[in-house]
Amino acid sequence: MNETPAGRVVLLTTSHRVAPGLLSWPAWQALHGADDVLCADAAHPQLPYLREAGVDVKQAAPTAEELVRACAGGRTVLVLATAEGDRPLTDGLARLAGSGRHAMPDLELLPGSYDLPGARLLDLVQVMDRIRAECPWSSRQTHRSLAKYGIEEAYELVEAIEDGDRTELREELGDVLLQVVFHARIAEEDEEAPFSVDDVAGTIVDKLIHRHPHVFGDDTASTPEEVKAHWLRTKAVEKQRDSVTEGIPLGQPGLALAAKLASRARTAALDVPLPTGEGIGYELLAMAVRAESTGVDPEAALRAAARAYRDAIRTAETA
Repeated sequence: MNETPAGRVVLLTTSHRVAPGLLSWPAWQALHGADDVLCADAAHPQLPYLREAGVDVKQAAPTAEELVRACAGGRTVLVLATAEGDRPLTDGLARLAGSGRHAMPDLELLPGSYDLPGARLLDLVQVMDRIRAECPWSSRQTHRSLAKYGIEEAYELVEAIEDGDRTELREELGDVLLQVVFHARIAEEDEEAPFSVDDVAGTIVDKLIHRHPHVFGDDTASTPEEVKAHWLRTKAVEKQRDSVTEGIPLGQPGLALAAKLASRARTAALDVPLPTGEGIGYELLAMAVRAESTGVDPEAALRAAARAYRDAIRTAETA
């Protein structure tokens, strides 16, 4: 006597970060070829699109035993997974298979859509939207009130980099990213000149493409120096500045400011004598310019020396 075919269960998963209806070809084939298509969530975002495509989806949340019986006779049953997943169902199927008392259908996990790199950024935008709307503190913040946090987070990121702490680095990068998304969310509410995080991303994408003609165009660059030259040329055309010093934030730390000015002057092949004067400021300026000319970041060098000084202080305190 021939055994009755046990059939097949297809568990179709989709990503909420991909627009509903944008499914892979194997997913569409499985949907149209299944004997039954089941979904426990009546509000599943895929349902309108599946029904528009002629797929008969039944709202049902079968147990593992019911699903196995539905596959009897070689039938294929496709289960459209909910956003929370179908853990009770898959655990139940695993228990039935482990018992050895049931003829189990073939079980296939089929991704209908899946996340591309960067997809979790969509989650961040959604979370930020909700926090802005519902959090008593976040809903009252402005660009100006958040400015100090941007500076703090940038310094904490630098510290994580210098410490070589990978866990801290990942966390601090997230904190810096939060500042970007937060400011972009606030900017959406501006009555005169609103913009969104998509506008922010679009602006930097356009800038990167334009300033990398050796990657996205016909120019060539084989050394970092040639890349920097491309960047400065295109930036000069974009900004149409009258001085190489334009665009340098004067509010940054003094050593960094001095090094940036020296870098601009050197790149522009300007032979500018250092100003002379009395006091430690002019001495520090000369040291910062000398450090920059040898490829040393004077801010980083001073921080390293300051940390050594901190350690020496701690040693003296415990002596």
